[in-house]
Amino acid sequence: MIREFETLTTSRLKTGSSFVRPVQTLPEHVALSDSALSVMTDLRKVSVVVARSNASMDSANAKMIRYGVRMLLVLDSNDQVAGLLTASDVLGEKPMRFLQNMGGTHADIMVRDIMTTQRELEILKLDEVQKAEVGQIVATLKKSGRQHALVAAEGADGKQTVCGIFSITQIARQLGAQVQGFQLAHTLSQIDEVVSRGQ
Repeated sequence: MIREFETLTTSRLKTGSSFVRPVQTLPEHVALSDSALSVMTDLRKVSVVVARSNASMDSANAKMIRYGVRMLLVLDSNDQVAGLLTASDVLGEKPMRFLQNMGGTHADIMVRDIMTTQRELEILKLDEVQKAEVGQIVATLKKSGRQHALVAAEGADGKQTVCGIFSITQIARQLGAQVQGFQLAHTLSQIDEVVSRGQ
């Protein structure tokens, strides 16, 4: 015999309703000896802001401003990682170099024209990150001269899935550095200052 289930009462969705967005709460203060996971944006817990490689640079920049982020993961038409676009890419020399080489106007520049491509991206392996300390992440970013690092998990089939992001600016804030502006050298010197005070 098939069981009869009672129906639930329905009602209309009210105007102005929002929706739940995943939230990850990182600790406000960390030390260099803390787990690297305490400073990693975990994409299994929060949604990453993305752009398409064929989107205009201006629309991608507007998206960064709207979401309060300084980096977008760039996807191709198959929803696979095509690259990374940072605020430094948009606000730095890349747009001017592109225009000098290719001509056109600022509005003609696409994300794919100035992003760091997938072939150029280096990743940190999740299984190593899980055993690492904050200080190792800072040292890695410092050595690479990059503001961001991607973390990827590798499946049994060898396929990689980006599952985390490190931001030197975020780490600096969590270490207690006063971050103003987004120059990598300045952020790193602020971290060094905080570390030397703590020793």
